[in-house]
Amino acid sequence: VQLQASGGGSAQPGGSLRLSCTFSGGTFSHHTIGWFRQAPGKEREFVSAISWGGTNKYYADAVEDRFTVFRDNDRNTAGLQMNNLKPEDAAVYFCAARDGPYSDNENKYHYWGQGTLVTVSS
Repeated sequence: VQLQASGGGSAQPGGSLRLSCTFSGGTFSHHTIGWFRQAPGKEREFVSAISWGGTNKYYADAVEDRFTVFRDNDRNTAGLQMNNLKPEDAAVYFCAARDGPYSDNENKYHYWGQGTLVTVSS
């Protein structure tokens, strides 16, 4: 399994970015997709996750109501729509996959993309 994250960039506070994650080398619909982020000097943290069929979505409190996770099983892609960005959202964002149910524990995810950088500043 390989994951490729993209879509990072720079935004102003209050702005939006949309991240994408392309999955290959396995059965996408059998994998939970998680998004994590790591800011400079901080540990990696859970952001969001989406279940196999896309029905169940999970968010960290810090991004609830601002971020939306989604997936397209026909195209083997997942995404994270980030609205109303705040400076504290700046980080490297990773998509990850696990062939099991939802988890916010990064150690439960078997496969990781390379990360995409998000900066938020005025």
